[in-house]
Amino acid sequence: MKLGLLGKNISYSFSQKYFNDKFKVLGLKDYSYEIFDIQDKDSLEQLFTIPKLNGFNVTIPYKQDIVEYLDELSPEAHKIGAVNTVLIAQGKKIGFNTDAIGFKNSLSPLLEPHHHSALILGSGGASKAVSYVLNQLGIKSKIISRNGENNYSKLNENMVFYHPLIINTTPLGTFPNIDHIPPFPTKFLTPNHLVYDLIYNPEETKLLQLAKEKGAKTKNGLEMLHLQAEAAWDIWNSMF
Repeated sequence: MKLGLLGKNISYSFSQKYFNDKFKVLGLKDYSYEIFDIQDKDSLEQLFTIPKLNGFNVTIPYKQDIVEYLDELSPEAHKIGAVNTVLIAQGKKIGFNTDAIGFKNSLSPLLEPHHHSALILGSGGASKAVSYVLNQLGIKSKIISRNGENNYSKLNENMVFYHPLIINTTPLGTFPNIDHIPPFPTKFLTPNHLVYDLIYNPEETKLLQLAKEKGAKTKNGLEMLHLQAEAAWDIWNSMF
């Protein structure tokens, strides 16, 4: 089985080592997992010319762009509008979204009754999966982006207070740019807040550091990454 990860500037990714280590443990000598670092979305189609490619994961910034190249979407991926796992089997390219199950299963144990509303930082493919999950959990949410009606300039103390769950879906703060942070007013965070950053490298982003200083509970994206990877593994193996 030939698998891989599609993204842009993703040499830092954990996925290649995770899956190749998995293959060694399971004794799967004919399995491989490669990095497909594509710089331009107009070049995505070339991915499907790779011989004997059975599937791949998708990360920033192509979770939405990849959709137009696929033959089918799972019901969940269709509702979310973004794909992070592709299966190529029986002449079809099928898109799935395992970010949703990874996020849901890592977030749920942390939720308390007062986590009734959330601010989602970022408007890319990952934010769509997060929004989908929060809706399933009955948590109201607002997507905050640089442009549009709900932008960072609107984030005042009152808005932050009434949204005790904060989720960062942007890549700001990812290694090697560890001093970067979304333009979020961390000074308004309280011990009542839970701040979840989907970034896993570094283990503690600048956003999470500042949140901890305010007494907020924090969570990084490593567990979500493991959970979504295992869900993708199940999808690939379901057809082989």
